[in-house]
Amino acid sequence: MRRIWLAASLAGSLLVASPALAVDKAGAMLKEANGNEVGKVTLISTPSGLLISLDLTAIPAGEHAFHIHAVGKCEPPDFKSADPHFNPDETKHGLMNPEGPHAGDMPNLHVPADGNLQVEVLNPAVTLSAESALLDTDGAAIVIHASADDYKTDPAGNAGDRIACGIVTP
Repeated sequence: MRRIWLAASLAGSLLVASPALAVDKAGAMLKEANGNEVGKVTLISTPSGLLISLDLTAIPAGEHAFHIHAVGKCEPPDFKSADPHFNPDETKHGLMNPEGPHAGDMPNLHVPADGNLQVEVLNPAVTLSAESALLDTDGAAIVIHASADDYKTDPAGNAGDRIACGIVTP
């Protein structure tokens, strides 16, 4: 009986000390519908929020919305498995919406003609492993849309189809 208690206590303390509960860095590989990699994302916890670094290598030129979506699934061809935007506070969509934004709403990307872009964005409304955590039981995904976000239309800013998706992983 004592061994069982000791084993259970040790297992419990390992769970409490697990790095998954205090993750400070994560990433995602962005893929288009045919499975080709089109970029990567690095997410780093900071005292001011989540620093999101994108390194895009093959995204069509132009303006594109990018959002954090609520579920860590990226099933092609439409990536609808990522569900809606990450929105734990159940607000309206849009950085310019007086009833918004979603925690997963991000500024538009301006991709040059060669399809390559490196950019960093700070999102103060999300974390990896505390309140408003992306690494919860169903995970999260980074999604790039075909068009720009208008920053006000609920639920997704008229951003068009989802053209790339990456599952956030520690």
